[in-house]
Amino acid sequence: MSKMTDMNFAQLSLAPELLRALSEAGYETPSPIQAECIPPWLEGRDILGQAQTGTGKTAAFSLPLLQQLDLADKRVQALILAPTRELAGQVCESIKGYGKYLPGLKVLPIYGGAGFREQLQGLKQGVQVVVGTPGRILDHLQRGTLQLGDLKMLVLDEADEMLRMGFIEDVETILAETPADRRVALFSATMPREIRRVADNYLKDPVTVKIAAKTATAENISQEYYFVPGPRKLEALARIVEAEDFDAMIIFARTKQASAELADALTAAGYSASALNGDMNQQLRERTVDRLKKGSLDIVVATDVAARGLDVSRITHVLNFDLPTDLEAYVHRIGRTGRAGREGKAIALVSHKDKRLLRAIERHTRKPMTEAELPTQAQLAERRVAAFKKQVAERLVSADLAFYTELVTTIQREHELPPKAVAAALASLLDADKRLQAKEEESLMRAPRRDNDRPPRGERRAPRAEGRGERSPRERRPRPDDSNMVSYRIAVGREHGVAPRQIVGAIANEAGIEGRHIGRIELFDKHSTVDLPGGMPKEVFHHLKNVWVCGQKLAISRVGGA
Repeated sequence: MSKMTDMNFAQLSLAPELLRALSEAGYETPSPIQAECIPPWLEGRDILGQAQTGTGKTAAFSLPLLQQLDLADKRVQALILAPTRELAGQVCESIKGYGKYLPGLKVLPIYGGAGFREQLQGLKQGVQVVVGTPGRILDHLQRGTLQLGDLKMLVLDEADEMLRMGFIEDVETILAETPADRRVALFSATMPREIRRVADNYLKDPVTVKIAAKTATAENISQEYYFVPGPRKLEALARIVEAEDFDAMIIFARTKQASAELADALTAAGYSASALNGDMNQQLRERTVDRLKKGSLDIVVATDVAARGLDVSRITHVLNFDLPTDLEAYVHRIGRTGRAGREGKAIALVSHKDKRLLRAIERHTRKPMTEAELPTQAQLAERRVAAFKKQVAERLVSADLAFYTELVTTIQREHELPPKAVAAALASLLDADKRLQAKEEESLMRAPRRDNDRPPRGERRAPRAEGRGERSPRERRPRPDDSNMVSYRIAVGREHGVAPRQIVGAIANEAGIEGRHIGRIELFDKHSTVDLPGGMPKEVFHHLKNVWVCGQKLAISRVGGA
């Protein structure tokens, strides 16, 4: 079990270069999992950690891992497996940040959806640390482009999530390719039988660490979330910002680039918005915060590091455009509102990939979040009309309208029109982009899979392909009864060594489509077909074209054209 500690990072025997990076990032005191994992990991012990997302486990395994690298050796010395490309990318960026003062450090992300050639080039140039997803790592191993003969350390991050996604067999295949004397750190929020079996088979006398999250959020902060497909989050953000009655709002993004892009988009839409990130010098940061306090700025789009110490009482809303993977970071984020006993509101945009993280946040804060419906086009138009009518009423009372009354009377006489026709024409001029009229509604939502919707255990994994005929009935997945399915052709088949579960994993991970919504899959020699729900957004379709499975681009196309 974990125990609280008053120690600082300097007492954990970490290298000066690592301590410098931690200090600059604002970290002084290790979290419980860091205090309990770093010393035995430095001593050469295996680690079995049970901890929720957000307890600080990335630093718990990354810091001692970095300290034990031979930076003069460009062979792969450490491998970190994560269930999704998002998590792999986050871990990779964290490791680069912790190790930014280590000369010669090379870290390479390897996951589906990224260019295979770029990954191959990175491996050829030499790297000490590889962070990736099981499918793409296994793909490189099978092609001989990734060598693990010199591997010293292996980390399995969120092992239960890899089990849930059907990757545990791939994980064990990768483990079998590593040297017998490599050390293993396995982290999992839960310990189902399959994960316990992996730990028993591949970890040697591990140090067991179990961490429970305890922090709760303030009662005067209401919390709600919207389920939105990843590619549609910007549109959802625009609707929410327009519909919410806020004094000032802080929007959290995961990266500096995203914060700048979101701020630019909001500014272009007519809002008083600005980014707040690590690329800004102290003078510009202070000026931005001062504008927010004085009311000349209404929206700040920030990263976690840039928002540290931000205390502005007029912030009524916090919106998480990207959920943080650190649970404590979520608590700190929403704590920017509801100051001095005032009411505050926290909003989160959640894609299907974030569902597990959402539940972890609820457990951590001990406060369930309310699912909300995005405002419709009709509701937004109704708000615009109400605002327009209010502006007209205020102008009727406050303005000198003599000149304009005479002008309207002249137009009325010249065209022999009633007054209301002239007024309607003037209103249409002011509404040139037709924002006062409700547009045709297009749903941004996708029905999330509820916990009780999970299929029985025997139905969760697609059967393996058998035989060498043109097709096999056992390769088919049942078509969902409640979906309008469309058949697609993908350019990967039996000759490439693909299995239905790999196709399901790639599409679920890259397109945000729950596995239960993926229909029949049929494998052929050089290609396969898969049934997917109708109405796939264009951006998702084009993204899937470039997703790699078994060394092949999916090159997805609709069966029959279109």
